[in-house]
Amino acid sequence: MNFLFLMDPLETVKVHSDTSFIFMLGAHERGHKVYFLPSGGMTLKEGLVHFNVQEVVPVVREEGMPFDLVASVVLTEEEADAVFVRTDPPFDSEYLMNTWLLERAEKNVAVINSPNGIRTVNEKIWATQFTDLIPRTVISRYLSDFKEFLAKEKNIIIKPTDGFGGAGVFKISEDAPNKNVSFEMLSERDKQEVIMQQYIPEASLGDKRILLLGGEPLGAVLRVHGSDDHRNNFYAGGKPEAVEITERDLEVIATLKPHLQKLGLHFVGIDMLGDYLIEVNVTSPTCLQEMNRLYDCKLQNKVIQFAENLVNFKNKK
Repeated sequence: MNFLFLMDPLETVKVHSDTSFIFMLGAHERGHKVYFLPSGGMTLKEGLVHFNVQEVVPVVREEGMPFDLVASVVLTEEEADAVFVRTDPPFDSEYLMNTWLLERAEKNVAVINSPNGIRTVNEKIWATQFTDLIPRTVISRYLSDFKEFLAKEKNIIIKPTDGFGGAGVFKISEDAPNKNVSFEMLSERDKQEVIMQQYIPEASLGDKRILLLGGEPLGAVLRVHGSDDHRNNFYAGGKPEAVEITERDLEVIATLKPHLQKLGLHFVGIDMLGDYLIEVNVTSPTCLQEMNRLYDCKLQNKVIQFAENLVNFKNKK
């Protein structure tokens, strides 16, 4: 099969941490051809989407480019079998255009995740419909709402609606001298919505990333912050630890599963703080390599096999 990976430039790939890389390696090891598809690399002509791709062979190297470059080719949607959407946010106009073009190709290509699903689910806002699963939350651009919520909760977390990797996440207490400045900066002085959530004390123990495949748990890892930062994200210096999936986690997953399946969101990462759902990550969920090392497994094989099944099901139609 021809497996395409829509992702950030190859030279930015980190061999021992990128989930995209381990997917590509897994696909190669299962006998598939692997192609790098850059953002903006799609063309629609004569009713078909054409993919301007680079065939690559992923190679585990400690230094330098982790790919052997084979050839640059153009594949039509009739020649591509699966596309993994792995570009990082922000969800800008180019990202949106990628989803529109991929949606045109879905009749012939298995896309992970569905372009429509990605457009529908803002990773921080979509979960707010499940009010019994999430912390108390306010989304507003107004300083008055921030002051009211902070006065009620005493300690809160504020973050942008479109950030990732822990960027722009602040823990604010009622007596913090810079509390108003922090909100004004994120809201750009009433021009941009900000997410405000009650502070969950279990955050001091770390947050749990659970990867879902087809709506079922694939694996989990606890991200634990360092001594000089409250953020647990690996981008912000968090460290991985083994963790169990609890009954509460399974309740949350069971609630989300039918919604994710309906939207074609096959590979998803959810973040839990204690008993609370914080985010639902659908663009390019990470942490699979950390799970592989913690549990001595190769979870990428399950994901690639899942993609193979999607392709075979589509070909039978």
